[in-house]
Amino acid sequence: MTTHRIPLLIDTDPGVDDALALLMAFNDTRHDVVALTIAAGNVGLEHTVANALKLCEVCGVDVPVFAGADAPLLHPAVDAAYVHGRDGFGDTGYTPSTHQAQAEHAALAILRLSHEHAGRLLLVALGPLTNIALALKLDPTLPKRIARCVVMGGAVSAHGNITPAAEFNIAFDPEAAHVVFAAFPRIELADWEAVIAHGLPHPEVERWLEADSPRARFYAGISAHTRAWARAGRGERWHAADALAMALALEPDGAVEMLERPLAVELDGRHTRGATVIDWNRQGGSADNVAILVRYDQAHFERLLESALATS
Repeated sequence: MTTHRIPLLIDTDPGVDDALALLMAFNDTRHDVVALTIAAGNVGLEHTVANALKLCEVCGVDVPVFAGADAPLLHPAVDAAYVHGRDGFGDTGYTPSTHQAQAEHAALAILRLSHEHAGRLLLVALGPLTNIALALKLDPTLPKRIARCVVMGGAVSAHGNITPAAEFNIAFDPEAAHVVFAAFPRIELADWEAVIAHGLPHPEVERWLEADSPRARFYAGISAHTRAWARAGRGERWHAADALAMALALEPDGAVEMLERPLAVELDGRHTRGATVIDWNRQGGSADNVAILVRYDQAHFERLLESALATS
């Protein structure tokens, strides 16, 4: 009997935590990763594209990679090389992939694939939302063709990780985030505060990385810098933000608690630019546009990660 895998388009800025999320997606037999669309974010576009290509090579997957936005829509932003390494993959000096990115721009690829898989496409955004915002400006009807949109971003009660009030992906390009959240009628959101609530014990992660697989060996190398930084600064648990969003995308039944509310992105605040403002009491009259992940089955989350790393 023919099975119909769910087409999955991942917009990303690899990034160590993005890489872990991609391993999960490549490992899921119910989904077909149709493309990786790449933006600048964790590090510059040259590195994020190279990292995406290398990860596909390590995993032996034939997934097209499309380069997109090399900067935010309006204002320059600071990257996260201090977390991920200057190249985004821990400065391991890996041998670059022999493959090349496709010629088509990421925003155009998003639109084309939304037509090819209209009504079925799962769109997962793991980085700044610049590519998706560009696609929306070219074609505002994009959301009508997306079955689900899952975003890693935001801090729903303003406990930011890059500013006091804002999470990195949204703060990197708030204007793009505003465009995307205003356009989609419903986004499933894995925010930074959910990530903090689903930390991973360092000893468990280290045990997973001992698996005898090319994926585990490669990931152990590229994540060493980030894991050491996290252990020194955040204590006994490591927080893999994009992996949690990917768990929600791939296996939404693992979500134990979700809350639906209106969300707006702050663009002008002196202390709050990039904050995701939730109207908890629905005072403003706006429709709910996000389903916020509050709690995911932790044991199931960890099983997904272990499986993705151990796959040969």
